[in-house]
Amino acid sequence: MSTTTDVDLVDYDDAVARFDPVIGIEVHVELGTRTKMFDGAEQSFGDEPNTQITPVSLGLPGALPAVNGTAVEYAIRIGLALNCSIAQSCRFARKNYFYPDVPKNFQTSQYDEPIAYEGWVDVELEDGTTFRVEVERAHMEEDAGKNTHVGGATGRIHGAEYSLVDYNRAGVPLVEIVTKPITGAGERAPEVARAYVQTLRDIFRALGVSEARMERGNVRADVNVSLRPTPASPLGTRTETKNVNSFRSVERSVRYEISRQAAILDAGGAIVQETRHWHEDTGITTAGRVKSDAEDYRYFPEPDLVPIVPDRAWIEEIRATLPELPAARRRRLQGEWGYADAEMRDVVNAGAIELIEATVEAGASPAAARKWWMGELARTAKQQEVELADLPITPAQIGALQQLVDAGRINDKLARQVLEGVLAGEGDPEQVVVARGLEVVSDDGPLLEAIDAALASQPDVAEKIRGGNLGPVGAIIGAVMKATRGQADAGRVRELVLERVQG
Repeated sequence: MSTTTDVDLVDYDDAVARFDPVIGIEVHVELGTRTKMFDGAEQSFGDEPNTQITPVSLGLPGALPAVNGTAVEYAIRIGLALNCSIAQSCRFARKNYFYPDVPKNFQTSQYDEPIAYEGWVDVELEDGTTFRVEVERAHMEEDAGKNTHVGGATGRIHGAEYSLVDYNRAGVPLVEIVTKPITGAGERAPEVARAYVQTLRDIFRALGVSEARMERGNVRADVNVSLRPTPASPLGTRTETKNVNSFRSVERSVRYEISRQAAILDAGGAIVQETRHWHEDTGITTAGRVKSDAEDYRYFPEPDLVPIVPDRAWIEEIRATLPELPAARRRRLQGEWGYADAEMRDVVNAGAIELIEATVEAGASPAAARKWWMGELARTAKQQEVELADLPITPAQIGALQQLVDAGRINDKLARQVLEGVLAGEGDPEQVVVARGLEVVSDDGPLLEAIDAALASQPDVAEKIRGGNLGPVGAIIGAVMKATRGQADAGRVRELVLERVQG
């Protein structure tokens, strides 16, 4: 029963050809309420440790919880967006376990009576295929504190010299969304897992219930993976890779676990039901602890909180205020922008929808907005290994850049230089144009001087043009563009060349 990583991984394609992967995903989202789930402590990111706490946060004797009504509303919004049924009545329970980041030795959660249940969400894969993921439940709970293990090589408790606990996060409201076993994905299981988590992140943002920043831990995924011989076989033993916090890592961890489990099964071993840790640097998982089952937590109803009975009229009011969800918004924008399916998929995969939408609102055409974000800027982001949205340029600046092009003040070649200046922090497009002297030469005088010089240096070209051969006009235009450092209007240069020679 090996739980080590000392196994020869099976090639992924070979693994999915011989085994049927089944996945399940538990996504935790921190709700963006002003205060915590059961007390009035403020919640904000990056505060000094243990400054956003109350007796309830610390689990002190006699401290009594009170439910955050906004958190309940946010949970209902999430449930409705995931096509769930909202419970007529639900209650909180105590999930009992001892760990330093849970000072009262239990987590207030929901067990057999979640606020939302039996839903589904359609996720779109990169090739446009839609895959439906069934949602078992979405329930409310509180977050734990944060442990920092000091010393040692891994940042984990093993080998650390000592540990510190910050309780600022303790009690932050969470909603946990649990899928039913996701079957039928086959070799695309890693892609489905990634797309599902990304779809949920987009929904959270659209609903306005969370900033949903994975790098801050606002959204975390626990990824379960198991293998079975065939789709008709019983489910295999699962592992649960905990707290995966990027889309790429979700996909990579599923691929790794499939290959690792296949190698163990091929060697005649058995998969241990356990939690595992994902290591971004090495791209592997390592064993955590043997996975507890529900009965190990000794759930029982929370005696200090009354059941929650959402008013049906209130639920319908919330439903009526739900915003346009991401999938519907994408379809609408694609129609408005006139993008082909492949073009829209590229935009979605690049995370550029909001950027392009804001650029169009700033005055650029949809085609121009896509050209800049999916062309020059996408290449720059790839070279710098950053996300498009993290580039030091705004949609408003791209809109202003395109307006300079549309007005004829700069051409596309000059616009790339302006873009370079904006990215370098030289100011807005207008400021860069002025500072670098990049505006198109529109005065015929300097253009005629450059044309005469070019014609004088290439007399044979002038003769060919007079004879009706207009092909060599390009050579003169090229010479003029070089003389003006690309700042001439090529169309106007062509007109003046023909006037000069044929006149």
